[in-house]
Amino acid sequence: MQDTEDMVVMENGDLIITAASELVEASHHADTEFLWGYYFCIENNSDEKITLLGKDWNITDESGQSYNDSSEGFSGEIPELEPGECFEFSATAPLKAAHAVFYGSCKILKGAAKIAENISLPILKFDAGLQQRSILN
Repeated sequence: MQDTEDMVVMENGDLIITAASELVEASHHADTEFLWGYYFCIENNSDEKITLLGKDWNITDESGQSYNDSSEGFSGEIPELEPGECFEFSATAPLKAAHAVFYGSCKILKGAAKIAENISLPILKFDAGLQQRSILN
């Protein structure tokens, strides 16, 4: 997912979040399946360390089926980002639908704060009917 044309950049306070999606593969048989890839880069532009504690994101397809990943960490890792550092995460989601929407948040802890906060992620629209993936604001 290197093509910056399909990327969206969102500012959330002192954090810059870059996101993208792509259709990785579509099977062409009676039980059609679409393999969607998604990518996030969270950049810490604050003056303090942040810890990415976990995520809560959803993918809802055109038939109303929802898939949720609400878990601690990222592939077993709890990233800590010093000022100026970034964390990249990518994964895939196999769906039975050609169209879906990805939305959600990450739970972060800033500096010495005792209470975690949720930061919104950009909404991504998966659309196998388009040459270039649409990204909603």
